[in-house]
Amino acid sequence: MQVASSAARTGEVTALLRAARNGDAAALDRIVPLVYDDLRRVARRQLAREFGAENVRPTELVHEAYVKLSLGGADVAVDRAHFLAIAARAMRQVLVDDARHRRAVKRGGGWQRATLSGSHWVADFDVDELLTLNDALEELDPRQRQVVECRFFGGMEDSEIAEALGVTDRTVRRDWVKARAWLYRALAERGSANALAKL
Repeated sequence: MQVASSAARTGEVTALLRAARNGDAAALDRIVPLVYDDLRRVARRQLAREFGAENVRPTELVHEAYVKLSLGGADVAVDRAHFLAIAARAMRQVLVDDARHRRAVKRGGGWQRATLSGSHWVADFDVDELLTLNDALEELDPRQRQVVECRFFGGMEDSEIAEALGVTDRTVRRDWVKARAWLYRALAERGSANALAKL
């Protein structure tokens, strides 16, 4: 029964994504409850693996990412796996945006950032490590970057990534090996030991 229920939800997500692409502005609001547990899993994985932030709440990261998704980008997803890949990227962008803000404040930029919760919920991240990793990711081949985002940040399996990107499992594994080797070299050159330990 649970398998049928999961398959039905997957089909419903795909139908809602199609509706969103066709201009149904409320479709994203109906998708989120269907994939909310998956989004929290992605958020927990990012927060657990990234720079040891123990006090960060996955729910707030999901909500911040939802705001980013609702402003655009989610409507290009074609199915559940693709939507989760886009959500993983949005969560990474939220963390990077916050890290950039904290770096600016540290350097004297005194403006205050407002979040949904009103708190600085990623305060335990090492700003420099996160930004160094983000800069290195941006230099990767686009598909390899997507594989890293899905696997490292999103906690997705190779088969889910392959489905999301429209490639084979073998291609995903090959892209992961190449991307990881390139990132390892790039981060070593930049002296980013903590980010290296996460790969």
